[in-house]
Amino acid sequence: MPVTFTFGEMFSARSVIGTTLAELGDDHPNLWVLTPDIGATLLEFREKFPNRFIDVGLAEQACVGIAAGLAYDGNIPVVSGMLPFLSMRALEQVRSDICYPNLPVKIIGTHGGLVGNGGSTHYAVEDLALMCALTNMTVTSVGDPLMVGEILRQSMSMPGPLYVRLAVGKKDRVLYAEGEHDIRIGKGIVARDGSDVTVFTHGTTVAQALDAAEQLADEGISVRVVDMFTLKPLDDALVLRCADETGGRFVVLEDHLAYGGLASRISDVIADRGVHLRSFERLGIPQVYAGFGDDEELRDKHGYGLVHTLDALRRAARV
Repeated sequence: MPVTFTFGEMFSARSVIGTTLAELGDDHPNLWVLTPDIGATLLEFREKFPNRFIDVGLAEQACVGIAAGLAYDGNIPVVSGMLPFLSMRALEQVRSDICYPNLPVKIIGTHGGLVGNGGSTHYAVEDLALMCALTNMTVTSVGDPLMVGEILRQSMSMPGPLYVRLAVGKKDRVLYAEGEHDIRIGKGIVARDGSDVTVFTHGTTVAQALDAAEQLADEGISVRVVDMFTLKPLDDALVLRCADETGGRFVVLEDHLAYGGLASRISDVIADRGVHLRSFERLGIPQVYAGFGDDEELRDKHGYGLVHTLDALRRAARV
């Protein structure tokens, strides 16, 4: 059964991964789970299906290569680890071994954005730009821990590769009540409706965008919050609808480099369709190595914290 939890409270996305994979292993005898020595949350699957679990040690490139080999034999491999290394150290293997032959390998991991206080070597901040650039790759970034299970279940029938980005995954805020939204890979979620301005976001910053929208409602500013958890394929129709319905006022907020992620993908849609916006502002990580610190502290330091989000939405609403 899918994991359920109380709306608004904290839960572990890692726990959802472990539980969901153990359940899916019963229905999918060709499901394999692999990890480059980051398998503490995979104990349920390992204990239940030890012959379909592989820990390769600290060797992300080997892990991806083995997953590709298993997929060639008709299996559904899931690789779980830390995204800074799966997205960069193993980039050649992801591109050539998985994406080129369009294999059904699922890459799911943690430390997307400035989370975990591990320093710049341990932050995945370029990962979405890299993964979106790869042919055949579906790219997601998940903020609500309970969404992870549904995405994994849907991915079992996907013919090609999938990238699932999480934060640290130990203590995540449940954003949506059970059954509140139709979670479908490739479709965005209107997490809060509004008419004055749209803020597009994904992953860890969805909660921040919702908090900002709540505060601005007291000022008479109606903010639509779109959880664009699938960056590729992007929900172009939703982007265009928001341009029409919220006065052509967009803010994009993301825990990723400000250029190359969601803001860039939305910009492409707008430019390619010849849509005229009244305002467009991107909030994200500038071209710096962010250093150490709590994630909220780093967002404030680098210009995309809650205060900056409020200010950007106010500016957009005034245009």
